[in-house]
Formats: sequence, C-alpha cells, structure tokens
Amino acid sequence: MNGRPPAPPQVTAAAPGRAAEAVTGAVHSWDTSVGVDGPGTRFVVFLAGCPLRCRYCHSPDTWYGRSGRRRTVDEMVTLAGRYRRFIQVAGGGVTVSGGEPLLQPAFTRELLRRCHVDLGLHTALDTSGFLGVRADDTLLDATDLVLLDVKAGNPQTYRRVTGTGRLAPTLRFAQRLADRGTPMWIRYVLVPGLTDAVDEVERVADIAAGLATLQRVEVLPFHRLGAHKYAELGLTFPLADTEPPDADLLARVRGQFAARGLTVT
Repeated sequence: MNGRPPAPPQVTAAAPGRAAEAVTGAVHSWDTSVGVDGPGTRFVVFLAGCPLRCRYCHSPDTWYGRSGRRRTVDEMVTLAGRYRRFIQVAGGGVTVSGGEPLLQPAFTRELLRRCHVDLGLHTALDTSGFLGVRADDTLLDATDLVLLDVKAGNPQTYRRVTGTGRLAPTLRFAQRLADRGTPMWIRYVLVPGLTDAVDEVERVADIAAGLATLQRVEVLPFHRLGAHKYAELGLTFPLADTEPPDADLLARVRGQFAARGLTVT
C-alpha cells in the first residue's frame, strides 16, 4: 500500500427501469452496537474506502474500496430487517459508517432511504464531512442524524491529522446541515500532542456553538486498540507512542465545550 488516497470505488447505480435495490456498494462489514454509533442499539454498516489518512485511525482495513465485498442495497436492508424489532424496542436504528460512506453516495443514499422508509427505522450517517458535497438532498432527507467528525478547528492541524484533507468542506457541510434543519452530533477525537491544544479546542467549540441543529458534542479519547491492524497490514501506526488522554485532560476539553452551553459526553 502506498498511502495515497484511493480512487472512489466503482458504484453501480440503478439504470432506468432497473430495480433500485440492485444498487451495489463495497461493504467492509456490519455489526450491532449500543450507544456508540448514534442513539440506542444500532445496526451499523461499515463501507470500504476513505479519502483521508487520519493519524489516529483505528480501522486502516477500511481505507481501500477493494477491502470490501460487493453487496446490494436489498441484501443490507434484509440484514437490518432481522434486527428491526429489537432495534425499535431499544430506541435505536441504522447507522452507515466507514471508511467514508460519502465516497459511495449512490449506495449510501439508497441504503438510508430504504431503512428509513421501508423499515421505518431511525437513520444516521457517520461522516467526516470532507465529501459532504456528495450528499444530495435526497440522501439527507433520509437521514435523521448526522454524526459529524470535526477533526480540528485549525486548517493546519486538520492537515496534520488527516494527511490529505482540508477543513473547509467539513465546515460548509456542517452549516448546510444546520441551515436545512438536520440534527447532528459533533465528534472530536482528543489526542494528546495533536488535538489537545487549548486554542484548537476553542476553535472547534466556536464552530459547534454556531450550529443551530447541534444536539451534542462527543469528545472521544484517543486509543490504540487498532494498532494490531496496522501490524497485520504491514503498516506503521503513526501514534504508537502516544498515550491516551488522562482524566484531567478529558475534563478540561469537555469543559471548554460545556462553557459554550453545549451538551457534552
């Protein structure tokens, strides 16, 4: 692997007269989670392929579209449907994550729409927002909640964190969500020595405070649980020597968000 951003996976869109469920995408895996990928118990679909190379990424196995298996929307909706009753009782839903789901907008759009309309389940989109321009109104109309990963508040820090990305597309996407009334949670990964500077957090807190539909901020402490995946792939984990944030640092950062009147977890 050369570390360069991959070309977008080839996604088969429904041709005129072709059933929408024939739309296919590169699916890395799926699982159920509680309280991690949105409210309640979730059926989470992880798509393969991501344009960013975040230094703290715990899923390098999702970077390339080729790491996924071609699945139809119909297959994934059938799988989600098996958990439907359990999910509804637990106040959960379906989350499309990655990788980066907006690298495959046609598949993501149809999967969210089917889960929202056909199954009647709460839907969430977990995205960096870097490719937010690819999320059209039809996709967002089928999305009850966006989990938006705001990786930094300073463009230079954002570049350090992601390797290839720019902050501006995420900010534009966040404002678009707010303007159209789409609920969102902001997720901020706290990495000592990388995203923990007081002024960096203040910038992100300022961004969050200006978003009318923001429901909460999740400060996610950095961890090294995915380090073994780098070893298995023959890659070097960039933050192998970085310790997770301690309780005092977490309290300080959460306090910076709370000082803006934001709900913080």
